Amino acid sequence: MNFLDFEKPIAELEGKIEELRHLSDSDEINIAEEINRLQVKVDKLLRSTYGKLSPWQKAQVARHPDRPHLTDYIARLITDFTPLAGDRLFAEDKAIIGGLGRFRGRSVMVIGHEKGNDTESRVRHNFGMAKPEGYRKARRLMEMANHFHVPIITLVDTAGAFPGVEAEARGQAEAIARSIETCLDVRVPLISVIIGEGGSGGAIALASGNSVLMLEHSIYSVISPEGCASILWRSGEAAKDAAEALRLTAQDLHKLGVIDEIVPEPLGGAHRNPEQAIDALADRLDETLKALLRQEGGTLRARRRDKFLEMGKLGLA
Repeated sequence: MNFLDFEKPIAELEGKIEELRHLSDSDEINIAEEINRLQVKVDKLLRSTYGKLSPWQKAQVARHPDRPHLTDYIARLITDFTPLAGDRLFAEDKAIIGGLGRFRGRSVMVIGHEKGNDTESRVRHNFGMAKPEGYRKARRLMEMANHFHVPIITLVDTAGAFPGVEAEARGQAEAIARSIETCLDVRVPLISVIIGEGGSGGAIALASGNSVLMLEHSIYSVISPEGCASILWRSGEAAKDAAEALRLTAQDLHKLGVIDEIVPEPLGGAHRNPEQAIDALADRLDETLKALLRQEGGTLRARRRDKFLEMGKLGLA
């Protein structure tokens, strides 16, 4: 288990529990009562700590290396998954994975960002930062789903679109804009879930859905706290202040009406119990999808567009 800076007291207690378990195994000493007592302390401390996380601490949890990634969700939620590759224009972008499969018996198109879970896979997936060909692939798959009347589920986890010169040369902004346009144009249910980081246009390119869900400790913002701090404070050290100002937590965004629902995570975050976190999301996805499937295609499209247009209104008399 990788512990975050603010989890040091929890790490110390869990270290003691581990030591006692090894001692019990080797010396056959019955110390179950002491282990249980310490476990109660750990649970209490986790509940207290995670019940009052600051926005910056939420950002750290959202980026936790042990947090479940797109491929984990696909493996647990989607059966008969068939990945579909390429944008039919330039190349295959491994930062975005998409394909057809079945979610609880229903055909769905799943599209999302994959960050990778070790050095090799992170480099292969470019840390979840897609290039234009990734967003053009996403657009192609959404259009395919629309053609065959298949609901779309997008899972967002990216610090942002890849900012390299080659991406800009190949039309990064246009590719993101076209992906957003396609999200708003399809006539099938589109459910978007922020499972970790939702960074800037790289996130909203896949997150313009009928229903936008966020895991409890995920973040969603126009820019990363570090990027914001470097622009406004001229120093990356002000990232904590930037995180506070950005209103990037699920709780803030739900109050502001940017997202539709918060999906609770297991005690201590999704990284402590990935299977439980994924199963909780599955239940919410199922209920949301059933409700959307009852709506006609034109209604889905119109309501999705109206929803995002409403966010831009200032409410002036």
